[in-house]
Amino acid sequence: MHLPQVPDIIDSELAQRLQQKLDNKTKPLGALGRLEGLALQIGLILNTETPALVEPQLVVFAADHGLAARGVSAYPSEVTWQMVQNFLAGGAAVSVLARQHALALTVVDCGVRHDFAPQAGLLVRKLGPGTADSSCGSAMTLAQCDQGIASGQAIVRDLPGNALLLGEMGIGNTSAASMLLARLTGHPLAQCVGAGTGLDAAGVERTCALLHQVLALRDGARTPLPALAAFGGFEIATMVGAVLQAAAQRRVIVVDGFIASVAVLVARELAPAVTQRCVFSHRSNEQGHALMLAALGPQPRVPAQPLLDLGLRLGEGSGAALAWPLLLSACLVLREMASFESAGVSGKAE
Repeated sequence: MHLPQVPDIIDSELAQRLQQKLDNKTKPLGALGRLEGLALQIGLILNTETPALVEPQLVVFAADHGLAARGVSAYPSEVTWQMVQNFLAGGAAVSVLARQHALALTVVDCGVRHDFAPQAGLLVRKLGPGTADSSCGSAMTLAQCDQGIASGQAIVRDLPGNALLLGEMGIGNTSAASMLLARLTGHPLAQCVGAGTGLDAAGVERTCALLHQVLALRDGARTPLPALAAFGGFEIATMVGAVLQAAAQRRVIVVDGFIASVAVLVARELAPAVTQRCVFSHRSNEQGHALMLAALGPQPRVPAQPLLDLGLRLGEGSGAALAWPLLLSACLVLREMASFESAGVSGKAE
């Protein structure tokens, strides 16, 4: 498997110029708060003092999970393909938000247990008809894992624009993400498992007990790719490849919630500078997401700072779409807001 090069993009001279530009806008120092940090980050990613986000691509990666047959979700597995059809028909939350914000929406069938008719907005890149049941063995083979990562890279290479917004759909994928979080960070599984699609307390307890068994079964899968193959899923593997390719191309990567964040976690293990290109859209209401953000922070004990905290736990890319206008505003502030000098406004009194 060929992984793209993802170099460090920190440029201290450009960062200084961007900061000076922000400081000289017609406002008190730091008065636009975290929007200023966002503007600086986007300028560094795009390597310019006048960043503009063009042709943004919201991609929803979808697949089924064999583990869903064990009751880890409040919904049956056929909801995966039904929701894919809903995305394409324009009726899902992410479809509505993508229309509102002029985001190109693509749905990728990475391994849904259903055969879709060809239609606009759908890419079929199946790795199989859903992963195997990870309570009985590995969710996928290492070859399938490699194929998924390569597929994600190819998908992004073929997309226009300089911004990628991540979304996903797959009944059972919260369980896969919880196990990956626990295995790759060392956090106790009980702190990583949440309600997902809406399990009650008893359902969460049953799921946690089952996932403990799966972790024990695959105790040897301790590095990123073996762990990804062990727990799944096809959509997460494909998303990992998409993140790596977008990072290599210096696209701005807008990360949705819990599942998208675990794809970034795996990608970061393979290429540490990936997270320099990532904007974390929101803090999910899923229990493990705070731990995920802590693991993905810019330095140890400094969590990644999401833009929104709305109690979301839908997935689909909905949080990424909701945060998108903030990225546009950050760019416009850098490009269009007047400086004290250009506006003829007096600066702060000495």
